[in-house]
Amino acid sequence: MGEHVIKLPDVGEGVAEAELVEWHVKVGDLVREDTVLAAVMTDKATVEIPSPVDGEILWLGAEIGDTVAIGSPIVRLKVAGEGNVKADSTLADVTAEGTPDDAAARPHSALEPSSTNLAPSSSGLSRGPAVPHAGTNTGRSPDPRDKPEDDGVKKDRAIPSLSGAPRAEGEKPLASPAVRLRAKEAGIDLRQVAGSGPAGHISHEDIDAFIARGPQLARATGLARKDGVEDIKVVGLRRKIAEKMSLAKSRIPHITYVEEIDVTALEELRATLNKEKRADRPKLTLLPFLMRAMVKAIAEQPNLNALFDDDAGTIHRHEGIHIGIAAQTPNGLVVPVVKHAEARDLWDCAAEVNRLADAAKAGTASREELSGSTITITSLGAMGGVATTPVINYPEVAIVGVNKMMVRPVWDGTQFIPRKMMNLSSSFDHRVIDGWDAAVFVQRIKALLETPALIFVD
Repeated sequence: MGEHVIKLPDVGEGVAEAELVEWHVKVGDLVREDTVLAAVMTDKATVEIPSPVDGEILWLGAEIGDTVAIGSPIVRLKVAGEGNVKADSTLADVTAEGTPDDAAARPHSALEPSSTNLAPSSSGLSRGPAVPHAGTNTGRSPDPRDKPEDDGVKKDRAIPSLSGAPRAEGEKPLASPAVRLRAKEAGIDLRQVAGSGPAGHISHEDIDAFIARGPQLARATGLARKDGVEDIKVVGLRRKIAEKMSLAKSRIPHITYVEEIDVTALEELRATLNKEKRADRPKLTLLPFLMRAMVKAIAEQPNLNALFDDDAGTIHRHEGIHIGIAAQTPNGLVVPVVKHAEARDLWDCAAEVNRLADAAKAGTASREELSGSTITITSLGAMGGVATTPVINYPEVAIVGVNKMMVRPVWDGTQFIPRKMMNLSSSFDHRVIDGWDAAVFVQRIKALLETPALIFVD
């Protein structure tokens, strides 16, 4: 038997490190070649790391949220044959961080196993009991099916429950006459008190514990106070979103302009086109119309299609219009990019939006598909609200926000008539875009959407 060390591979051009966001294995697991061991994230692309060999997991070299350098050891396996580490070698030969034996004598680093291992669960990753290292004197290899041994601490008393009625409906509480009298005098319903004695017998200590939790719990309400605090480490995509939003809000002075749009005619046109669409054309939503309207408006105001390098004091104005479409996925917000929207017709825009949305939700979108935008659209669909204040996708200078569509009464000069109305909430970098220019841009989009035939006129 030998050992095989797996190092973090090169996961992208120019990438020097990656964040570990998920373990799919734990120490003691038996894995096959091509079994996915872990997932790492660079920028907004997640990459899975497979095992190149069959073997048993001996060591995991990082914890969730750690940043690991390319080429650093992340997994050690016991394998048949010699492996890729000499039998008389130690981890120091691979990591230059020290041997496995003296690792226990110093604090754990990001590339050392901790006292608890990470075990996959159906809802993500949870910490499980420590599994003995292969070098531990256990007399056999660790088995992931083993139950954790007793920690040697004697438990004299059960801890009273803090979560409401501790016994079934109709079950009588067990207590001595003295305890019952004390409970009666204190106005305590013994059915709400958890007993720590044999068969749930209630003692004076249980009464003390119940009272200590608060007078509001001494009534037979069935309600219980909750004082727990859950610490959730911000890792992976959520951390990257937090960093980018903080950067955008700290550097960009936002101005938000809200305008209402009458989309009645647009919706009628969209319904007609979808009803008569060909098999080779995708179903049209509002987004392709908005994208084509933005292309026309940007042609008249090219400063809106730009990136602002505030460190260099330079505006990079792009000829190609690359529209980011903010998309909510199970893991968080990502922004796939429709490249060269100026060269796409209505149906091509729709097809590309659908393709990118599917890739983003499946987690298969590439780095190239998630980067390079020059202006962004954000929409919450039917939950879009009446108005929003969207945050600019740094370092862009503008973002167009779509609010929900609703039928509202509109005065036509003689009477109120029902019209399909929708607000656009758009934010601009006030260092680059003046309020007047922002208003002209939104009003041009409004005119195009309210008279959708103009979208097709060159």
